[in-house]
Amino acid sequence: MPIQQRNAPINIAHALTRQAEAQPETVALILPQKRTADGWSDRRWSYRELDELTDRLAAGLQARGIGKGTRVAFMVPPSLEFFALFFALFKAGAVPVLIDPGIGLKPLKTCLAEAAPEVFIGVTRAQLARMVLGWARGSVRQTISVGSRPFWRGLKYADLLSTRIENFDPPEVGADDEAAILFTSGSTGIPKGVVYRHRMFAAQVELLRETFGIEPGEVDLPTFPPFALFDPALGMTSVIPIMDFTRPAQADPDMLVSLIETYGVTHLFGSPALMNTLSRHLEKHHIRIPGVRRALSAGAPVPPSVIERMHTALDPWSDIHTPYGATEALPVATVAGRELVGELSDGNRSGKGICIGRALEANEVRIIPISDQPIDLTEYAGEVPDGEIGEICVAGPTVTDTYWKREQQTREAKMTDSQGRVWHRMGDLGWQDADGRLWFCGRKSERVVTPEGTLFTECVEGPVNAVEGVFRSALVGIGEKGRQEPVIVIEPEPGADQAAIEASVREVLSRDWLAREIRRVLFKKEFPVDIRHNAKIRRRELAEWVASVG
Repeated sequence: MPIQQRNAPINIAHALTRQAEAQPETVALILPQKRTADGWSDRRWSYRELDELTDRLAAGLQARGIGKGTRVAFMVPPSLEFFALFFALFKAGAVPVLIDPGIGLKPLKTCLAEAAPEVFIGVTRAQLARMVLGWARGSVRQTISVGSRPFWRGLKYADLLSTRIENFDPPEVGADDEAAILFTSGSTGIPKGVVYRHRMFAAQVELLRETFGIEPGEVDLPTFPPFALFDPALGMTSVIPIMDFTRPAQADPDMLVSLIETYGVTHLFGSPALMNTLSRHLEKHHIRIPGVRRALSAGAPVPPSVIERMHTALDPWSDIHTPYGATEALPVATVAGRELVGELSDGNRSGKGICIGRALEANEVRIIPISDQPIDLTEYAGEVPDGEIGEICVAGPTVTDTYWKREQQTREAKMTDSQGRVWHRMGDLGWQDADGRLWFCGRKSERVVTPEGTLFTECVEGPVNAVEGVFRSALVGIGEKGRQEPVIVIEPEPGADQAAIEASVREVLSRDWLAREIRRVLFKKEFPVDIRHNAKIRRRELAEWVASVG
């Protein structure tokens, strides 16, 4: 992948324009409306139409003073307006601010106060919440409503389309200029605003294209809105499913299968929770989805059972991939499901962690000794021998360099080497095997440190999750690190025999010299999980629950 000259002119929105020039009449976006006896009724937009619409919207934004460097809070669900406005903001040089509304009202208000957006674009209910709850009250000077305007205040989406496009003067945007601020999910702490630069988005597009062999003209079913934004840049047709994107685990699998079959979907992206729901449905009804070339699942570890079920539904030349990364660095590594099954999945079930594959060629990965302290220079961090667990760190073209207005968190997560490259400390623990594959062992902040030693969540949970009747499990620590009491909490499959599960789990734990120190095995009907993927276990909340039950 070519190296982008520092701060040379670049704008990720140009990728949409290039697709419009290359395949103007190809459908860029399909919004299914209603299921019928013959399939689905829908609304469609070509690449030419989408590109022209974003030009008109960008002209409207610029005419109202929304241009280069303007921070814009963006709360619009997947729709035509979602795609068009996002690329229009890029074309105008503005900086969209994306925050998951499901993180909770208090954290959401805090994040918006930190980002200090000057403009707020949102659907009617988001505008109402902003007014009632005082979101970004001290910074917002303009509002644009997608839908009706609360109390007739601010601009309407349609107002942006009234500007003559001939008056649009696209700003020159540099590779290092801010492109967006994307807030993390906050599943293991306070959400942080990750600053993306245009070169990082451009690099992500190229890495995704090269790594997974994505070709223009493919059809994607994106069940995770941020990933859908890559589709226009990659030349794919996006089919937007009818679902609550904050609850992917509850997506209707029959609807997903119908969309896959009706529109000839070749590419599928979903969280591990959604893939679990879909794969169980496919297995139960003996359904195959042979047209899908590849499925991607990310955001949390993907259980081996989900991969195995998906393989039954896919053609032998198709696969499910589990790319590894984070908001701060994506993608870092990947592994194909057909490589995972067998020995590598057995490794997970025997306590080695979860294999997350080999680092992409554009990235460099190191495993450094575990430390909770900031490290300024990468050379000070050191490295652990292959096979030893440490913290995963990465340098590469998509690695972000700072958090928005979070100097301390930036110092804790970023290092710089002697060449001036920024390294991101993933906050994840893992090890590298003799074949260069990375294994994920859990979050650094969630390791359990007892007087006898350190327990890593994925290394303990893998064998426990393999016990019949266990849907998932969580290792949590009670008390101060160094003197923590390790506890296993189990979310059982519906109707499972808890006594039999506990007996089997205790037998599994007894095989490991350190895990056998776990005395308490508790059951909880449903785990708290993150809103973005419905898959990351909120272990802090579980630990608080364990402490409360005594």
